[in-house]
Amino acid sequence: MDRTDSCDEQRLAAVLRRQHQVVGRDQALARGLTPAALRHRIRPGGPWQRLLPGVYLAVTGAATTRQREMAALLYAGHRSALTGLAAARQHGLRVPPDGPVDVLVPVRVRRQGAGFIRIQHTRRMPAEVCVADELRYVLPARAVADAARSLTAGRDVRALVAQAVQRQLCSIELLTTELDQGPARGSAALRHALEEARNGIRSAPEGDLRVLLRRARIPMPMFNARLYDGKGLIALVDAWWKEVGVGVEVDSKQYHYSAGDWQRTMARHDRLVSHGVLLLHFSPRQIRTQPDQVAEQIRAALAVGRAREPLTIRTKPSGLPLGPRIRGLR
Repeated sequence: MDRTDSCDEQRLAAVLRRQHQVVGRDQALARGLTPAALRHRIRPGGPWQRLLPGVYLAVTGAATTRQREMAALLYAGHRSALTGLAAARQHGLRVPPDGPVDVLVPVRVRRQGAGFIRIQHTRRMPAEVCVADELRYVLPARAVADAARSLTAGRDVRALVAQAVQRQLCSIELLTTELDQGPARGSAALRHALEEARNGIRSAPEGDLRVLLRRARIPMPMFNARLYDGKGLIALVDAWWKEVGVGVEVDSKQYHYSAGDWQRTMARHDRLVSHGVLLLHFSPRQIRTQPDQVAEQIRAALAVGRAREPLTIRTKPSGLPLGPRIRGLR
């Protein structure tokens, strides 16, 4: 029989509330469950289920992402921390919803991966981690660098780095430090994405545009340039050829706008055009699927720009984030 007194049941319920209905075997036994009672709860058709060796979910149905992450930490031990895509998700970055949960543990911890968890033994265990409820996860730069090494598509790495830099979760300098101090294996895409970020790339579609321009042998613009007239800032342009007054905007609601911003985007377009800017608009899909047409339109605009008087517009780079904005460290 599953028998615990009311006090033990309350203690167990408190642990389950804190840990998203996930509990370790030692925790359950310490709060009054006997081994027989525990076996009864995880029996076929019972109210609990086994997620990982020695880790249980106290509800039926599929485990949520957060429950899987909590289970991974309980399995890996109290010195562990989420890293990679799991940690990037905790920082609010858009990442794939499924896949293995990567967990950092000190190199001397004898624990191997199981089920959906991937154990990453490291000699660079971070001195500080972020904490949300009972979840522990690494700081953004470490999360992004480790996640980048686990991704197979360069475009996905570019998108992840661009998100982190654009939202000022971490600086390019911190990411470069993680690149240099971490393992070289799987780092090629991260190195390339950081090179793009140093050149002003702030989104995956902008990175795609840079690749298109390089392949088409079109002169490279300044990315994310700030344009000024005598009265102040006109606007920020995704790609800007200063000498000929040509700009390109990558129109992507996903990366730049909410639905309510569209009218402001049109007003911005009108401001730029009123100052003589030859402004082209391309969607991310056009850049990916119609590169020849996009390149031809840009060449034509550059030719028009060369045939006219230069614009009296001052240009500055948008600037790079100085560092992370982190809370909840311990």
